Amino acid sequence: VQPVESGGGLVQAGGSLRISCTLSGSITSTFNSKIMGWYRQAPGKERELIATVTRLSSTKYADSVKGRFTISRDNAWKRIHLQMNSLKPEDTAVYYCNSDPHEFTWGQGTQVTVSS
Repeated sequence: VQPVESGGGLVQAGGSLRISCTLSGSITSTFNSKIMGWYRQAPGKERELIATVTRLSSTKYADSVKGRFTISRDNAWKRIHLQMNSLKPEDTAVYYCNSDPHEFTWGQGTQVTVSS
């Protein structure tokens, strides 16, 4: 079972981007049993958890993204998404998805670069 992230890219500050993740190789019941989250790792920094979503779509956010990012999930398709608005240069990072706490092998991630 491995997450497969997609949708990253280059965007100007103040712009928006939507990234997605599919939990490849999992069965639906496995996916549905997990709290899923988005993590990010900026250059020279530790990987950090920024948003989580439960099976019933209850969400939590890190203070740094609260009010700007929205996490969602599609249980039938074993996917989670992250809608990112009002992006800032400090949001530049590789974004990963995994369970919370993380249980699966880390995927390749998707690069998000915000230019000033």
